[in-house]
Amino acid sequence: MSLNLVTLVGRAGRDPEVRYFESGSVVCNLTLAVDRRRKNSEEPDWFSLEIWGKTAEVAANYVRKGSLIGVTGALKLEHWQDRGTGMARSKPVIRVDRLELLGSKRDNEGGQGGGESDDMY
Repeated sequence: MSLNLVTLVGRAGRDPEVRYFESGSVVCNLTLAVDRRRKNSEEPDWFSLEIWGKTAEVAANYVRKGSLIGVTGALKLEHWQDRGTGMARSKPVIRVDRLELLGSKRDNEGGQGGGESDDMY
């Protein structure tokens, strides 16, 4: 048996970046800052998020820098070759399956029409 499940709650580090493809697919990328549970830690942990489909469109419309969100998804490693140095590089990315808008309606008003608290997509 194997399990790859990540659940995070934090604040969006920037506005979502959205790309539409000729195939009709849509992808949204953003970063998530998650505070550590230790009181003496001032620096959050940063995570890269990748969201596809209808959930990506919801994120594009309602998530803004600073929005409180919850996500559930799977951890994947992206691999590429650095163009400048030719070295192999990689970074962890959370492939989001579920998005929850956790802020108040006022917190989410930066999007089109606002959003309700605790909405799930």
